[in-house]
Amino acid sequence: MGILVLGLVLFLGVHSVRIVADGWRTQTLARVGEMPWKGLYSLVSAVGLALIVWGYGLARQQPVVLWVPPVGMRHAAALLTLIAFVLLAATYVPRNALKARLHHPMVLGVKVWALAHLLSNGNLADVLLFGSFLLWAVLSFRAARQRDRAQGSTVYAAGSAAGTAAAVVVGLVAWAGFAFWGHAWLIGVAPLGR
Repeated sequence: MGILVLGLVLFLGVHSVRIVADGWRTQTLARVGEMPWKGLYSLVSAVGLALIVWGYGLARQQPVVLWVPPVGMRHAAALLTLIAFVLLAATYVPRNALKARLHHPMVLGVKVWALAHLLSNGNLADVLLFGSFLLWAVLSFRAARQRDRAQGSTVYAAGSAAGTAAAVVVGLVAWAGFAFWGHAWLIGVAPLGR
């Protein structure tokens, strides 16, 4: 479990700099430059993610069961992860109404993804992993909205019907690919149980 916790501290820690020390981040970026900052940020993120994957895999070998979720939670998780994939797609598809309205769809997608997995998994490693991501996403979204209000000039492009439809379709296709194939291949669990 220690490897999982270390990975979470590194990965979520580096992704929390804007939440807890945005001024320090700005000063450090100005001092060292954008490329060295991004290089170090990426390196720490990659190491943290590798430790999360390794630690979670180890923890799954000897699970500590906290509760057994009802079977219906698998269906709720499938629906919530579909929403999370659409929100993730909305982050990158230009001129969609979801991004125009929500402003930070990726962080909201992480919230929904983490909640879905907390509802459908009852092991200690799951609570640590998905609970940590849910807490981070809540704090990150709050901090991002505060930055938007403080800057006052943050403008998000207006959404169009075509952009919104494209975000939804891309999210649906990505979700289907992952739910029916990718999750079992990468994680070893078929969430829709073939």
